[in-house]
Amino acid sequence: QVQLAEFGGRLVQAGDSLRLSCAASGLTFSSYAMGWFRQAPGKEREFVASMTRNGVTTYYADSVKGRSTISRDNAKNTVYLQMNSLKYEDTAVYYCTVDLSHLQLRTGAGAYWGQGTQVTVSS
Repeated sequence: QVQLAEFGGRLVQAGDSLRLSCAASGLTFSSYAMGWFRQAPGKEREFVASMTRNGVTTYYADSVKGRSTISRDNAKNTVYLQMNSLKYEDTAVYYCTVDLSHLQLRTGAGAYWGQGTQVTVSS
């Protein structure tokens, strides 16, 4: 059974940094593309960042590009999202997702999803 568990969300001040983690189990981690999405209150879930399964290529939403870094540690079955210079608009529930197809993952149709972790940025 595949399980994803996100950690690291909390209340922070605008301008702070935060690192989210997502621990995966029940799958061959290195075979999967990984990604992060977020959903703010009253809005649809949106793409944040993703990484191909070989870790070579990363993609970012324009809203976080230059402020965020996605990375993975295959030895720990964990994917990370480092976010810097946080803004009020970054407030959302952040979800981790995985899929064998990076293309499918980026469209929001990843096979597996975590329960999410709340990030709140106070202005």
